[in-house]
Amino acid sequence: MTRQHTAPPAGGEITSSRSPRVKLARQLAKRAFRERTGQFLAEGPQAVREALGQPAVVTEVFITGPASERHPELAGQAAREGIPVHTVSGEVMAEIAQTVTPQGLLAVCRMTDVPLAALVGAKPRLVVILANIRDPGNAGTVLRTADAAGADGVIFSAASVDPYNSKCVRSSAGSLFHLPVVAGAPLAETVAALRAAGLQVLAADGSSGAQLPDAGGSGPDLGRPTAWLFGNEAWGLPADLLALADEAVAVPIYGRAESLNLAAAAAVCLYASARLQRAAAGRAGG
Repeated sequence: MTRQHTAPPAGGEITSSRSPRVKLARQLAKRAFRERTGQFLAEGPQAVREALGQPAVVTEVFITGPASERHPELAGQAAREGIPVHTVSGEVMAEIAQTVTPQGLLAVCRMTDVPLAALVGAKPRLVVILANIRDPGNAGTVLRTADAAGADGVIFSAASVDPYNSKCVRSSAGSLFHLPVVAGAPLAETVAALRAAGLQVLAADGSSGAQLPDAGGSGPDLGRPTAWLFGNEAWGLPADLLALADEAVAVPIYGRAESLNLAAAAAVCLYASARLQRAAAGRAGG
């Protein structure tokens, strides 16, 4: 699909929720409109700060008077970079924002996702594949966790939530702007491309008989370049998707909890890989 980009408008004060700029921004709550325009909303100071840290991503900023007093550096940075800054009332902000209690600051941003070939061509060592993840809060939290663990990219399958969903963007806490994201990727093609690039594909599956290796334990070599495949929050990975992986691995449960939620399991798996990969790189460098 061809994304249509329009020239940024001039900044200034907007007093009416009927303003064409407000109407266009409000429409970005809809996935179809985001895909058609190639734009999305980043809401709150953290997201806006990280978006402004990337060149040519932010196209315009909406800010209330009180938020401008709290975050003058962000409005100032946008203005210095020639990005239109619209001062709006709290009522107008409420029309655009996707949160119950808006923080008074949001930015319209250009989509930043990359093609699968670009991610694979960068020789990644740690990648996340989200298969059929439907909850935007979970997806954004996993994206943030992947960023914290030093992953090289996150791939959203075609059946997963839109990474530019407003809740996903907020839950990523700015990490959406830190690492490559692939959107709408076919799973079989994705796994084949990563395997051809030298990555093993491990599926996180709570019912697997093989467990994530602990100190001195057996299991997959997590020091190798790895792509972790995570399934749906409710039903996990079905048999056809498990079959795509080289091996399925369960996070061990030492207490009485039935299971871990998606974000917690992803954190355990990604940090286990990151720790051993860094250790392997240190040995090779030493």
